[in-house]
Amino acid sequence: MEKIDLEKLRYPIGHFVFPENFDDSIVEDWILELETFPQKLKLLVKNLSDEQLDTPYRLEGWTVRQVIHHVSDSHHNSYMRFKWALTEDQPIIKAYDEKAWADLLDTRTGPIEMSLNHLSAIHAKLVYLLRRLSPKDLERTFVHPESKAETSLKENIGRYVWHGNHHYAHIKNVLIKNNW
Repeated sequence: MEKIDLEKLRYPIGHFVFPENFDDSIVEDWILELETFPQKLKLLVKNLSDEQLDTPYRLEGWTVRQVIHHVSDSHHNSYMRFKWALTEDQPIIKAYDEKAWADLLDTRTGPIEMSLNHLSAIHAKLVYLLRRLSPKDLERTFVHPESKAETSLKENIGRYVWHGNHHYAHIKNVLIKNNW
C-alpha cells in the first residue's frame, strides 16, 4: 500500500490544526460538537454485529470495537487533563500507552455499550464544565511529559472534537467500504 493511501486511512480528516483566526464562537461550536458527539457515534454503530465490530478499520489497524473503547478511554483522559489544568499551575499530565490500552481484554472483547454510555457521561460532565469557563480559564495550560508541548484548554477542546471526528471517520469508512 502506498504511503499516501495509508496516511489517508490513518488520518481520514487530516491532522488537527488549531485555527489561526480564533474567536469565542469557535469554542461555542466545538462545545456543541462535544455535546452531540456521543449520540452521533451511538447512531453510527447501533446496528453492528459482533463480527462487524471485530473488523479492523484498516489493515493492521484497530477493530471498530477497539476504536469505540479507545475514544471513551481517550476522552476520559482528556477530561482529567482539563481538571488538572484548572486546579494546578501548568501541570505535567500523565501520558498513557493508548496502543497497550487498546490491546487490553476489555477493549478487545467488551460490549461497546459500556464505552458508549461512559462517553455520554464524560461528555455531559465536560460540556457542563466547559460552558462555565471564562476566557481566562481557557488560556490555562498543561504540559505533555514526553513532547514537553504546552497545550491550552481552548486548544484541547478543539483537539478532542477533532479526535472524536477522526475516529468517527474511521468507523464510517469501514461501514462504507463493506456496504454495511
